[in-house]
Amino acid sequence: MPTAAQTAAPSPTCFDAPTERAAWCATKWEKYRGRDVLPLWIADMDFPVAPPIRAAIDAHLRESNLGYMRPPQALADALLAHYRGHYGWELDPAWIVWLPGLVLGLNLAVKTCCGADDQVLAFSPVYPPFLAAPALQGSRLLDVPLAQSGADGMHYAIDFARLEAAITADTRLLLFCHPHNPIGRVWSDEELARLADLCVRHDLYVCSDEVHCDLILDAGLRHVPFATLLAQRDPRMLTRTITLHGPGKTWNIAGLGIAWAIIPDAALRARFAASMQRLVPEPCSLGYTALQAALREGDAWRREALGYLRGNRDLVSAALDAMGLPHTHPEVSYLTWIDARAVAAATGDAALWFERHGVGLTDGADFGRAGYLRLNFACPRAMLEDALRRMQAAIAALPLRAAA
Repeated sequence: MPTAAQTAAPSPTCFDAPTERAAWCATKWEKYRGRDVLPLWIADMDFPVAPPIRAAIDAHLRESNLGYMRPPQALADALLAHYRGHYGWELDPAWIVWLPGLVLGLNLAVKTCCGADDQVLAFSPVYPPFLAAPALQGSRLLDVPLAQSGADGMHYAIDFARLEAAITADTRLLLFCHPHNPIGRVWSDEELARLADLCVRHDLYVCSDEVHCDLILDAGLRHVPFATLLAQRDPRMLTRTITLHGPGKTWNIAGLGIAWAIIPDAALRARFAASMQRLVPEPCSLGYTALQAALREGDAWRREALGYLRGNRDLVSAALDAMGLPHTHPEVSYLTWIDARAVAAATGDAALWFERHGVGLTDGADFGRAGYLRLNFACPRAMLEDALRRMQAAIAALPLRAAA
């Protein structure tokens, strides 16, 4: 990992510009309203939206068209071209089910594929809805923790020995976070191949959440849709897949409420639609417009954002190294996972300790790991530098027993 001195400061960009998100009651900022706390928690970016998206929304509003809206054919064409160009996956437009959010998609997948006696497999630590959805939909969670290795224990991998021992005849569905939040890993080809083989052998349904896949930071890494790997091993397995995706993380438009499920099998798709039971609304009309602009004209902004995020990631890693806090060096997205158990042991609550020193982080307990923290570095660099200084002050102020 680079040191602070090795992390070059790039020329100012639009990503350096401070935003006024608090004025619009942004969830990220509203949590600490009236307090001197920099919010590095919920997974959205403190960056201006891509100019093509802003222009498309402006044009939409000029027409005063805020009624119900169906997805335009041009949007379907752009989405199919995106999958073809980025992943070599030829989609049938009939496979697409539009959704107003991805968390909803996880719950619908459990409801569609599982009954009361079925187990839903997930790998913790993981985005909290993966752990909550099974019980919410009347099924049971089978949590197989990821294996940890490395000198600091911060390299995570699928524990296949533990996985094989845990699976039973009642295991019905795999909820797969691909790439993984919060550890920031792009799964290796070997891991994906072994997992695909396991899913085939155990005849599992698979719901793969791939929302972070367009934010890979490291050159040489690539995203492979998990459904395509399953289909390569056994063509019938494609009929047992649900792939979830959306633009909220990549293009910072989570508030527009648009996502989609790719469900190749007509029967499974019909069951998924029946699970919606007329309770699930259509995506926001502005979401369709924003997504179409992102797919057709937003890639230059995405690539520039990735360069900025790499610099922020390296800055965070250098600072956490100096603080003596074990952490991941994420390969994807803008979230660093931190082992703060020593801080928790000294203070009783690591998240609260940093909050008292002016930095709001996500408590790892929500992901199934008390004592860990998640840091969102998708913000202007000056703000991030301020937050890291505050964290360093928090470490310096730890009770003496923390060093024992």
